[in-house]
Amino acid sequence: MTDPQTVPAAAAAASSPEGETVEICRNLIRIDTSNYGSGDAKGERRAAEYVAGLIEEVGLATTVLESAPGRANVFARIEGTDPSADALLVHGHLDVVPAIAADWSVDPFGGEIRDGMIWGRGAVDMKDMDAMMISVLRHMVRTGDRPRRDIVFGFFADEEAGMVYGSHWIAEHHRGLFDGVTDAISEVGGYSATIGGRRAYLLQTAEKGLMWLRLNAQGTAGHGSQINDDNPVTRLSRALANIGEHQWPVELTKTTRAFLDSVTELTGVEFDPQNPQRLLAELGSVARFVGATLQTTANPTMLEAGYKVNVIPGSAQAGLDVRYLPGQREIVLAKLAELAGDGVSFEFESDDIALEVPFSGTVVDAMVDALHAEDPEAVVLPYMLSGGTDNKSLDPLGITGYGFVPLRLPDELDFPSMFHGVDERVPTDSLEFGSRVLHRLLTRY
Repeated sequence: MTDPQTVPAAAAAASSPEGETVEICRNLIRIDTSNYGSGDAKGERRAAEYVAGLIEEVGLATTVLESAPGRANVFARIEGTDPSADALLVHGHLDVVPAIAADWSVDPFGGEIRDGMIWGRGAVDMKDMDAMMISVLRHMVRTGDRPRRDIVFGFFADEEAGMVYGSHWIAEHHRGLFDGVTDAISEVGGYSATIGGRRAYLLQTAEKGLMWLRLNAQGTAGHGSQINDDNPVTRLSRALANIGEHQWPVELTKTTRAFLDSVTELTGVEFDPQNPQRLLAELGSVARFVGATLQTTANPTMLEAGYKVNVIPGSAQAGLDVRYLPGQREIVLAKLAELAGDGVSFEFESDDIALEVPFSGTVVDAMVDALHAEDPEAVVLPYMLSGGTDNKSLDPLGITGYGFVPLRLPDELDFPSMFHGVDERVPTDSLEFGSRVLHRLLTRY
């Protein structure tokens, strides 16, 4: 196994922007940066040092900032040729969700190459993009290929657990890192899918809002053999059933309507809000993401109560993962309270904004042009992400964020299932393609 601290050979990198991407991605995967939440994470400092070392090795200064011991964030800036031009932020995160090794067919932190793909936790989310960023940056610095505008490269901690130790902390305490930045690109967009026989790249221009809620039900403790009409377990169970079974209405935002209209043009299938599955079936595995953006979702995910089978407890708790459409936060909160009923209170574990920006403008045009330069016959469509990204932290600073990790993928790969999935993997040639697109975007925009 290659030592993750090894810097790839300069000779391999000098010839092309994608020259180091695969090896850097493998090395990043080999650094276990599992984020367990509630401040419990590991490996982020080691990964940050590896990234900083790669950047400094080519002569560019870095800034490494810890929000707490071991929770490290890395930044570097390449100065552009036009000081009056707005700056662009390209960012990724270094943490990953945990992986249970027994469930995998390979070592999740081995960075193994098999069947033309890199396997391991983070191969898709999102050490693939981190590697592309670093490889392109090193190539630009080595060749003196300066962009027109300043490019800030950022690598955050803690994206997988609410961004408290990463982008939220940086945005609050180190805003100066983003001086002049007006736009940003990051994860979960730019990948390809075949729709209506055409290869389409999905450029992320919106994402749902996020509320992780803890529900608390209070009641009267007592003996399990007695009649008790103030049982908090019963009360909480009723609330969770009401919320979990509620059918949220289908509501199309501008982004989702534009996406579905484009799919109709490609497939000839009209969208029917009474039967969304008819059009979603045309999307293949992409329907995993898109299907959840047609409406709010509220899923009970955790349940806790009691300490002995013959004791009725005095309280019960549950976890709820809510993802709401832009502009719907207060409406959703009111509906949740109604569904939960009396005697159930809510506490926020995480509360973050929804985003939606136009599929237009110079940055979008540049991303589309960069993709077409490598894949001329493809189409590019806007879409909404059902999850969330670090762009949520940047929006309050006036930075418009997009999801753009350009990957040309084989049809047989169920790419959406790779996010947080078992046997996560990404094709090596997809990373090389993405590096070329990213290089073209950063140097010609």
